[in-house]
Amino acid sequence: MSAHCQLTGVRPGFGNTISHSHRRTSRRFDPNVQRKRYWLPSEGRYVRLTLSAKAIKTVDSIGIEAAVARIRARGEKV
Repeated sequence: MSAHCQLTGVRPGFGNTISHSHRRTSRRFDPNVQRKRYWLPSEGRYVRLTLSAKAIKTVDSIGIEAAVARIRARGEKV
């Protein structure tokens, strides 16, 4: 599963781990993504979305219909 959110579009960030001796090695900061299933009443089916924790709260706030409309506006298939 790729670590990106379908609603907000958040992707991993990259940076360095700095040791005590100040040696730098590459690391990646993954977003907190979860796979969640929602009932989509307009289509009479369930949709499974990959969402960040923040996006799950957004879906709870604006509703699944508006969230799916935003995802489709970004050009992603649902």
